[in-house]
Amino acid sequence: RTIGDRIGEAKASGNLGNTLKILGQFDEAVVCCQRHLDISQEQGDKVGEARALYNIGNVYHAKGKHLSWNMTQDPGYLSEEVKETLQKASEYYERNLSLVKELGDRAAQGRAYGNLGNTQYLLGNFSEAIAFHKERLAIAKEFGDKAAERRAYSNLGNAHIFLGRFDISAEYYKKTLQVSRQLKDQAVEAQACYSLGNTYTLLQDYERAIEYHLKHLVIAQELGDR
Repeated sequence: RTIGDRIGEAKASGNLGNTLKILGQFDEAVVCCQRHLDISQEQGDKVGEARALYNIGNVYHAKGKHLSWNMTQDPGYLSEEVKETLQKASEYYERNLSLVKELGDRAAQGRAYGNLGNTQYLLGNFSEAIAFHKERLAIAKEFGDKAAERRAYSNLGNAHIFLGRFDISAEYYKKTLQVSRQLKDQAVEAQACYSLGNTYTLLQDYERAIEYHLKHLVIAQELGDR
């Protein structure tokens, strides 16, 4: 501020906002991120503006998750405050998405789609969540980003469960399992086996369910995860 560096001030405000978010001080975080947004717009800094929109989305997303942790309900059954917070997150991600499309930043589009999928899932809008996660998946494949691809498969599996499409969920969880093995991530592999066990229980294929729960057990024992 002393040297009149507006872009520097904007970035510093954004960093403060992200740090306050991690500290759980969401309302103060929004103020700082909003400052980042205002200055970026004033300076015509589109990249900064996109980043600020994404960061504000993240603050509301984190706040919504934090508020809903106090309630042990399924996605879609939320208090008004949680709903409003997640809807705000979604709005900022949407604004970020249209701007990064304009900028032609595919990687940033991938991140926006993933977060839109997650907020819609928490809001109980499972069909919308699926559409966003499919976009996320396509971009992850485009970049050869295996970790993001794995997350997308897992999220697609979760959303289909709530639509009662257990057969489709099982296919997505199998892909999750496949990619987690490629990534040599045993914890995630165990998680996928657990999801598959539960899905096959829902499909009343108990032999298969047992098979996957045993695989989950073996990895949990290997990792010493009590």
